[in-house]
Order: sequence, then C-alpha cells, then structure tokens
Amino acid sequence: MKTFEQLHGELADKWARQDPTSGTVTLLAGGVHAVGKKVVEEAAEAWMAAEHEGTDRTALEISQLLYHAAALMIAADVPLEAVQRHL
Repeated sequence: MKTFEQLHGELADKWARQDPTSGTVTLLAGGVHAVGKKVVEEAAEAWMAAEHEGTDRTALEISQLLYHAAALMIAADVPLEAVQRHL
C-alpha cells in the first residue's frame, strides 16, 4: 500500500526527471491552472461516485483526487511539510 508521502515523492521524482513519456510530467507542464482543473474535476467525480456508484468506484475516484492534489502541490511549489502543518 502506498502512502500519500510516497505518492508525492514519486510525482516529484518524475517531474525532476522530466521524462517526456510520463503523463505526470505532461500534466505538470500545464502548470497550476491545468492541474487545478483536474483537481476540481476529480473532486466532482469523487462526490458523484459517493452519491451514486458505491464503495469501489468512490475509492477509485478519491485515489485520482489524491493524485491530482499531490500534483497540484508540486505545480504550486507547496512542500508536503507545509500542508502537513495544517492537518
């Protein structure tokens, strides 16, 4: 099982390596605006899944939301520790 810290680290590493075949690198290249739009989209999909689609679909959508939240942190240059201070 992967922790949020591990996910964030993986995404940061992909961004640092700038692998042109990486979907994460492509997403982050779009900047805060592009990543932010995905966060909003995934949040809505998680909500709708929770309302209408059951546990498995909700878990999938929440995992995608967490991925995009981690990507937004990288795009906005917000360190994990800064977010953790507010939890």
